[in-house]
Amino acid sequence: MQNTSLVIRPFLFIFFSLVITTLATAQDPQKDDKKHLIQFSGLVVTNMDGNIVPVPYASVFLPEKKRGTYADYRGFFTIVVERGDVIRFNCIGFDPVTKTVPDTLTQNRYSIVQILAQDTLTISEVVIFPWPSKEHFKIEFLKMDVTPELQRIAAANVANEYMAEARKNPDIVPYGGRESANFYLRQQAREYVYIGQTPPMNIFSPLAWAQFIKAWKNGDFKKK
Repeated sequence: MQNTSLVIRPFLFIFFSLVITTLATAQDPQKDDKKHLIQFSGLVVTNMDGNIVPVPYASVFLPEKKRGTYADYRGFFTIVVERGDVIRFNCIGFDPVTKTVPDTLTQNRYSIVQILAQDTLTISEVVIFPWPSKEHFKIEFLKMDVTPELQRIAAANVANEYMAEARKNPDIVPYGGRESANFYLRQQAREYVYIGQTPPMNIFSPLAWAQFIKAWKNGDFKKK
């Protein structure tokens, strides 16, 4: 019996040594996954007239994982990815670019500067007339019969009173295409400046109070 126990002891020692070694070298799967996570950051820019300028609010999307983020107004972005992930950069007016996170990275941080090429095509201005040429337009214009009624309407449209009222009330003369685009872009710019935060209130603005007091003295709030 003693001889049998002496023979088994070495095998038991080897077995427990292997078990302890396996447990010691085994890694937590969650911790192992975290080692593959990478903080992917960078700038999205473009070449405009020989100058490198940021591309604000470009999308940074992972099509295989159906998630992503947006660059800020300075073109900066940051997102958590894994090695081998496919990243798609896209923005209206630019050609989309697809990048792959290198699978040979040894650090948990990766930064790039991504350049987007503009895909807009600018053409020269095209003016369409209902006449074949300017000469035909001139002939038709000189032959036009201007009735007294048309003269009265034209005179009323350029009257000083009407023009003054039109300048104060944009509903009389609606915005044109360029004016509407400029108004929309200015409105967007104000929203982007205060994105993620509460915009300031004019009630605390000394300049706004000065304009209000000046308008009050000028009688702008009196009923007309």
